[in-house]
This record gives sequence, C-alpha cells and structure tokens, in this order.
Amino acid sequence: MRGGDGLFDVEPVKKERPQGRPATVDKTFRAFDPHQVLLLPPSLDDWLPEDHLARFVADLVDDVLDLGPVLADYTEKRGYPPYDPRLMVRLLIYGYTTGIRSSRAIERKCADDVAFRFLAADQAPDFRSIARFRRRHLDALADLFTQSLHLAMRLGMVKLGRVAVDGTKLQASASKHKAMSYGRLITKEEQIEAEIAQLEAKAAALLADAEATDTAEDQAFGADGKDTDLPAELDRREKRLARLQAARAQIEAEAAERARRHAEEKERRRQERTGTSDEQAVTDAGDKAADKARPKPKAQANFTDPTSRIMKNSDGAYIQAYNAQAVVDDKHQVITAADITCNPSDALNYTTMLDQSAHNTGAHPRQALVDAGYCSEANLEAAKERQLACGTDTFMATGRLKHDEQVPPAPRGRIPKDATLKERMARKLRTRPGKAAYSRRKAIVEPVFGQIMTCQNGRQLLLRGENGARGEWRLLAACHNLRKIFRHAGTAGLTALTG
Repeated sequence: MRGGDGLFDVEPVKKERPQGRPATVDKTFRAFDPHQVLLLPPSLDDWLPEDHLARFVADLVDDVLDLGPVLADYTEKRGYPPYDPRLMVRLLIYGYTTGIRSSRAIERKCADDVAFRFLAADQAPDFRSIARFRRRHLDALADLFTQSLHLAMRLGMVKLGRVAVDGTKLQASASKHKAMSYGRLITKEEQIEAEIAQLEAKAAALLADAEATDTAEDQAFGADGKDTDLPAELDRREKRLARLQAARAQIEAEAAERARRHAEEKERRRQERTGTSDEQAVTDAGDKAADKARPKPKAQANFTDPTSRIMKNSDGAYIQAYNAQAVVDDKHQVITAADITCNPSDALNYTTMLDQSAHNTGAHPRQALVDAGYCSEANLEAAKERQLACGTDTFMATGRLKHDEQVPPAPRGRIPKDATLKERMARKLRTRPGKAAYSRRKAIVEPVFGQIMTCQNGRQLLLRGENGARGEWRLLAACHNLRKIFRHAGTAGLTALTG
C-alpha cells in the first residue's frame, strides 16, 4: 500500500473483464430474455415441423391403427384410471422407430424431448407403467406388424415380384456366461447334492447335541454362533440344485423332441417310398427314438433366458441370441413376414417363412431369393414342389463364395438326367438369369437388417423368453415398415387412406 499505511508499496491491479461476456460493440442483437413470462399457454403443436415423424405417428395411432385388441383387455372398472392406450402406443411406436426402446429412456424423453412431449400431450408416464403396458399388450403390439404390412399394400408399396428370405442373430437379454453345458450340469448337480448331504448331516449332528443340553443348544443356535447360517446355506444350495435340475430336464426334453421329429420324418419318407401309410408306425418310431435320445455333452441351457441359445453372429462371435427371420419385398424393402426361432440354423425356416408371407399378404411371390444357409435336401425338394403348386421360382445358393470369388459360368449342354437337386440348383444360379436374380438378394434384405440394427437400435432384445423375443422382433419389423411408409407417403398418404 502507499502513504505509509502498509509495509510494502503495491501497484493497483487492473480489473479484467469476466471471460465469456461479450464486449460492448455498436451492434443490435435480437431480444433474449430467458425469464420471459408467456402471456398465453404454450402449444406443443407449434413446436414441431409439419412433416415431423412424430406427427405421422400421432395421426397413425389416432386415425388408422386398430387398437381394439388393446382396449378389449380393459374390463375392470375399479382402480385408479390408467394412461390412455393411445398415448402409450404412440410412445412405443415412436421410440421403437427412433431407437429409444428402454422404458426408462422413454420416461426421460417425455421430459427432455419435444417430440415425445408432443406425443404424450405433456404427460410423463413412469418407466414401470410403460414396461407393464408393453408386457401386458405384447401380442397386440406384435399384431401391429400385420397392420403395417396391410397399410403398405394399400399404398402400393408391396408387389411380391421378388422377395428375399434371410435371418440375423439378435442378442438375447441374457449373458452367455450364465449358460451351462449338459456335461457340466451333471457334474455340478452331483457336487451340490453331495454338499447338501454334508450340510444336512452337520445340521442333524448339531440338533442332536442341542437336544442333549441347553448349553449345547445355545452354542449351536445362539445369536453369535456361526452354525446359524446352516439353514440359509441349505436353502441356497437346494434352490440352485432345483435350477440345475430344471435346466437338465429342459436339455433332455429338447433332445428327445429332436429325435422324435427326425424319426417320424424318416418313417414318413420310408412309407412314401414303399407306397404305404401308417400313422401309428410313425408315432411308434418317434416314441422309440425319444426314449433312447441322450443329449450331447456340449448341449447348453441358460439360467437367465432358458429358451435362448449360444449362436455365432455375422462377426464370428458367439453370443446368447435368438435367430430372427424376415421375408422382405423388393419394391420398397417392406417386411412381409417376421418370426423368431431358437435354432441357430436357417434351414428349418424356408417353408414356414414363405408360408407366413403368403398368409400375411394373400399372394405368393414370383421369385424367392435365399442364401446358402437354407440349402438342404428337404428345402430343395420343397422349392421344387412350391414352384409347381404356387409358381414361386426359388433361387437358393448351394454354397458360399470366397471373397472376390466369381460365380463360374453354367456348363454347356443338357442337364444330366441323374443330376441331383443340388446340382440342378447350382447350375440354375450359374445361368445369366440366375446370376441377375440372385445378385439382388443382398440389396433387398441386408439393408433392412442394417436399418433395424442402427436406426432402431435393434441389435439386442429387451424382453426374455421366446414369446417376448418374437413380440419385440415383430414390433421392430412393424416400426421398420411404418418408417418406410412415412418416407414414401408421409402424413398425406394416411390422410388419403382415411379420407
């Protein structure tokens, strides 16, 4: 300080301008008052563009979709009034279309996101209400897939000139580390049974000592005694043993069912060759094979989601998953059939998926493109019969090409009379029309799976069990179709249909 008031002379510090505040300039800015009070209540309708996806979803739910199956489930008049089903369906459709599928994430979006607030009319359902609604009405929500397909057909977006059938592996809501093989189940079951026997013997000895004297009873079961944990240990081990036994029974039942189906199919083929028909013999062959069936030591069951399986995905990694199947139309990549299977192989789904597509659309496609994962003697025979019965010409790859490997040209001359169905199909794909048709397969179905995985965040399922996985996959497929309808026709297309 100066003037002798202090020990040292200090220069006055120049006051600096706070960082972030703009310097005074000769410029007029637009009025900005974060604390401005609105004279009239705000309208959520003014906060979204006219061509926003949320408006399309709102019009779709209010005027187009049939929510009768959802409303029919509300028969109890007592209790606190639930949220309007239209509100909940709006949120789920928009969430599954934009990749916001978690019930907690939807709850947060109802407070943070303008589109969700618009769809919920500024209400905010909690995540438990959203999750319970989805679980309670899962079948009705899965039925929205069929409604979305029929809506696309009315708009002329489905031609069924050419379809592609394919499958993709979806991560189940379970960890593969919670799975155990059949061989390890047997070993672990025996180990836990031995532990339970030891604990029961120890508990019996303690009880015998406790009956001898009160002092021994206090020492065995007193508040500070370590042996008070014995009943809890027994309970934990008994519950774990029950889970192991249930998993073992599931694996054995699945092995018996597979053996039964194989034996029955084998007997039917034998009867077709001999020109006989005896259903009792088919049943007896299936029962005999099921009784003798034994699971493979590496057959696995998962404790979190028992119906899911460890499968190899497109990246070569092994995951706990479901096999999601789809049939996609060539015109606008609209999904015409969607289903879930627990079998990692695609070969069992060729006939069922094309039949489901025909049931949903009321017509059979002229061409069906399927990859090598569906190739089997049974499917090649089914493809031949389907062409004769329905007129569907199937192009089925008989093997996988290496990277940059080209399909060799078809050999000249007539097809040998003794050529197998696989050889005939391979020759068919080598022709110029065959190459041209099959080259469209990837362009039809692969982008659909990519859009569901990325835009809709559909790589992992949220619901457990085969029924839960199937319902969620069909809801994802429905939202994919609705996104295609929105991009093709927009809200004007819905107005034309309802007007």
